[in-house]
Amino acid sequence: MTKRVRAVGAVCAVALAGGLLAACGDDDGGGGSNSASPSASAPSQTAGGGQSSGASPGGMTEDQRSRKALVPEAKTSYDQALKAATGAVSGTRGVSVELKRGSGGKPEWVTEVATEDGKASTVRVDAVSGKAGQPEAKKNDDDDMKELADRLKRATVTPQQAAATATGRKSGTVTAVELDTNDQKKEIWSVDVVTKNDWNKTTFDVDAASRKILREHVDRD
Repeated sequence: MTKRVRAVGAVCAVALAGGLLAACGDDDGGGGSNSASPSASAPSQTAGGGQSSGASPGGMTEDQRSRKALVPEAKTSYDQALKAATGAVSGTRGVSVELKRGSGGKPEWVTEVATEDGKASTVRVDAVSGKAGQPEAKKNDDDDMKELADRLKRATVTPQQAAATATGRKSGTVTAVELDTNDQKKEIWSVDVVTKNDWNKTTFDVDAASRKILREHVDRD
């Protein structure tokens, strides 16, 4: 018994000398529950046991999974949707078009079209049948209408031409085109292209006057 106590004491001395908070209790194991090593008891940083990256166990992010589910369901292309939308509102040009999941779960193209004086309307186009819904006039004030009319005049490049420029750089499915202005106050067409091999989205800023690509950004989220 004396030899065992001395042995335990020797082990504790070594542990303390090494800076370890080991369980050096008495003979019957008491007192060991409060002295576990912090590194051994620290919880994992993420549920998967590694650093969180937003990816699922299968390696795809939520946005990538969403694109993979939505894009193949659209049987109507962006330009067909724009054609249907401008046909639904006489004398208009396309301002924007974007593929979205509708309130009923069906894919739809949400488009904005406008007349030369800046009167804008929203038209939702069924992305399967290509049928345009009832146009909804936007309630813009006179200043907004004038601004949009001026932008349309300066945009000599069509949304179709901008999309062709973008897909000429990167082959894929166009899921959005929008007339916008960049930080340099230039009119641009912002074009989203989704690649089906990885379901990433690349956004191109295409000069609305020269068709030059001013910016390219890959969204891997």
